[in-house]
Amino acid sequence: MDEDFAEFVRAALPGLLRYGHLLTGNPHDAADLVQIILEKIGVRWGTLRGAESPLPYVKRAMANTHISRWRSRRRESLIADIPEPPPYTAPDRLENEPLWQALAALPPRQRTVVVLRYYEGLSEAEIADAMRISPGTVKSQASKALASLRGKLGSLVGVGDEW
Repeated sequence: MDEDFAEFVRAALPGLLRYGHLLTGNPHDAADLVQIILEKIGVRWGTLRGAESPLPYVKRAMANTHISRWRSRRRESLIADIPEPPPYTAPDRLENEPLWQALAALPPRQRTVVVLRYYEGLSEAEIADAMRISPGTVKSQASKALASLRGKLGSLVGVGDEW
């Protein structure tokens, strides 16, 4: 493995896992997403090495892959047998945080718009391009998401409708 790539992964991994957690809503899917992207990036690392900073490219690839996976999972699939319950896993440390609960409760499209807009700082046009939706849809999804977050968190911060 290229030593430059290994150094990039060591430096960027914690931030990529946090970003993935924000996009997907849970740490397990975030780790899967990061692994998929790092596998794809590792193969093409030689072409990315010349870029000033590959991190924005990696984050964009994560957002695009998350959106693609989300779209493919929207389809209903019928199963013959009820699956076994998953084994016990330790609760996520953010599980009881009100902001995290409110963000995780948003529909996937709204959560993705909020993360790309306010965590990544992308413009409405960039989000629309990345998600393959119109800028008007980005605005309406952001508006709905913020209204939902206000409704759930307004009493916690002591702010009413003006928040």
